[in-house]
Amino acid sequence: MSGPIVIVGSPTALGGHFGGMERTPTELRRLGLIERLQERPGLAAAALVDRGDADNEPGWAPDDDPRAKNRTRICAYLPRLAAFVASALGATSPDARVLALGGDCTTHAGVAAGIRRAQPGARLGLAWFDAHGDFNTPDTTPSGNVWGMPFAMICGRGEPDLLAACDAPAVLEEDAALLGGQVLDETESRVLAASRVAHFGAGMLGTDAGQAALAGWARTVAARVDGFYVAFDVDALDASGGWALAMPEPGGLALDTALAAVRTIAAAGPVVGFGATTVMFGGAGDAERTMDAVAVLAEAALAA
Repeated sequence: MSGPIVIVGSPTALGGHFGGMERTPTELRRLGLIERLQERPGLAAAALVDRGDADNEPGWAPDDDPRAKNRTRICAYLPRLAAFVASALGATSPDARVLALGGDCTTHAGVAAGIRRAQPGARLGLAWFDAHGDFNTPDTTPSGNVWGMPFAMICGRGEPDLLAACDAPAVLEEDAALLGGQVLDETESRVLAASRVAHFGAGMLGTDAGQAALAGWARTVAARVDGFYVAFDVDALDASGGWALAMPEPGGLALDTALAAVRTIAAAGPVVGFGATTVMFGGAGDAERTMDAVAVLAEAALAA
């Protein structure tokens, strides 16, 4: 695909028990992400259109709900984010694609809904890169963090108010895959294993056989969908990289492995959107290197 790329920010950390990620879209721009994207060879000819951030105030608030923290706020925010994404795409071009900057992982649920609002009737494939499963529901969560639920929500699992907030289901489970998942809650792991969601672990993707299996899945799904949304939680990358993250995890994907996986998906079928989430600055991680990683991953997904 070679249409313009619409950049949208999702300033939210409402999905969990600490704030900070709501500032990430602003910080990525301040560090020069858009300029870095323009320097990438695969995006040099692309039209980048920055539409700013969705409205979200407050971007985070404390909440001790053990089933779904900030539930009411999230149910109000995700429809605003979906409408913002749909409007940004519609105002740009019929073949526009989206680059979403989060914020926590609930961002992806709103972005997927926005893509489908902009393209009514479109069938999406979903590549969900994450060290965690994000496949809990209010009934299975051990923490109450809604940022541990958006993959399930997009697939239509969860409670009615959360699903309605993101127009779920936006994706059929047979068209979805978890890539790099390794830190899963027990019930979540069992539910994923019993679902039609494909699962490519971090270790498997580091092998030729794993990449070949991913290519087979991507080609099969591409034949029946209109495009892929690539949801990339940057904590899918191995913590040894020193990334600026909310929840770094050891044993994850090497950046080169992740890039190969994203390129495999993009080679199989059109990528209509890419989202990067759970970056968080101000801690021990390398902000500049993390921003660079977001740029090269976006290039792998969205290069013409």
